[in-house]
Amino acid sequence: MQVGQCGNQIGCRFWEMALNEHAAYNAKARYDEALSSFFQNVDARRDPPVNVPVGDPIRALKARAVVVDMEEGVTNELLTGPMRDVFDSKQFITGQSGSGNNWACGSHHYGPMYRESLLEQVRRPVEEADSLQSFMLLHSLGGGTGSGLGSYLLAALADEYPDVYRFSVSVFPSDDDDVVTSPYNAMLSCAALAEHADCVLPVENQALMDIVQSIEAKSKNASPFGGRSGGVLSGSSLSGVDGGDVAGRAGHGGKPWDGMNGIAANLLLNLTAGMRFDGALNVDINEITMNLVPFPRLHFLLSSMSPVVTPADRGMTVPAPRTLDQIFSEVFSTDRQLASVDPRRNTYMACALLMRGAVNISDANRNVERLKRGLKMAHWVSDGFKVGLCDRAPVNSLYSATCLANNCAMQKPLSAICERFHKLRRKKVFLHHYTEYMDVEDIDGAAASIGSLAEEYARVDASRAPDAVPSIAPLGFR
Repeated sequence: MQVGQCGNQIGCRFWEMALNEHAAYNAKARYDEALSSFFQNVDARRDPPVNVPVGDPIRALKARAVVVDMEEGVTNELLTGPMRDVFDSKQFITGQSGSGNNWACGSHHYGPMYRESLLEQVRRPVEEADSLQSFMLLHSLGGGTGSGLGSYLLAALADEYPDVYRFSVSVFPSDDDDVVTSPYNAMLSCAALAEHADCVLPVENQALMDIVQSIEAKSKNASPFGGRSGGVLSGSSLSGVDGGDVAGRAGHGGKPWDGMNGIAANLLLNLTAGMRFDGALNVDINEITMNLVPFPRLHFLLSSMSPVVTPADRGMTVPAPRTLDQIFSEVFSTDRQLASVDPRRNTYMACALLMRGAVNISDANRNVERLKRGLKMAHWVSDGFKVGLCDRAPVNSLYSATCLANNCAMQKPLSAICERFHKLRRKKVFLHHYTEYMDVEDIDGAAASIGSLAEEYARVDASRAPDAVPSIAPLGFR
């Protein structure tokens, strides 16, 4: 489910990269099990079109996606751009006026208005799935539709499908975001994610910007932002939050901020590799929640990757060759984090390493033992590592690593969101735009919830000593 401008940009890039990856491993052009996990094979020659079973030739691949935006700019580009054949117009829910960068408008106005349409669009692919694993939401927190309507959709899914895991890849705005109401939107969205999502993968605009700048600097190219400062293009226009630069919308390969969306999409590609390809020790996406979330509310997972690739006009940048040990070391380095934190300075409650390519379990275990000596692990999970091995490496790489860490460093971005919110709240700036749709007590209650969530991370971090007793009891690992 890709909601808002940012969600649709990342989603469009994900589907493109996934198709390229499957094409590299599907020389016979048959509709196989790997393709069926995320794509339907449709024979459009019949009226109405019918689904083609696994094993038959590929007719027309359709993404298992629901596309939502309250303005038509991005969705129209999807339907006319290079990925138009992958999407069906019946999968789209669109408005015309947008949410005005207002979480309350997206959640409390458009949410009830489009509830039946949203659930109907979800119901159709759910009923067509042989084995429904989970829901994945792609959205941003800084604008109105992705944050507000995305939050409403998560709550609706929790009501309608309480036993199905809900994942969210959420783009956090940077400190100098040019959406002036983003502190309200981000805080209200985080409160909804804490309550209605089972697992959240925060991706910070600033971290994406830093990674792209580093890649471009190493390749000795010109400024990755065409001479414009990061402050001008940060926030909405870089990763496509509502109200962002029209030139940066989906379907425009090679744009400066397209590399940032590509990195976020690459995270999804590696996260779902175990669902799409065979592996000696594949990790089902639901195992992430079962093994990495010892406390129910502390389900925000920090992510990092090595190597990091960015899409270009005609493919992706080819990373420099690396040894397997380098891959393992880099995935724990600060400059590979998709959030602006250093997890090594805080306590790990659990950690997953998702490897792709010709990696055997002995090499993986050796590197885990080597690296965990330098990590601060919670005393109740000293061996809290989950390792996944997928046989299929990313295109143009021998192997890759993705790290998902439930780490107490998450208190930093949560505290930053609260601080930015309170700066506006104390002055009551823009508050009337929100109280038009909701009570001020609900806004303050959401802020208190996020404040307490940051404090929970801090308490776990402080209770790392073996003789300290955590203030909240952990769930058992499964």
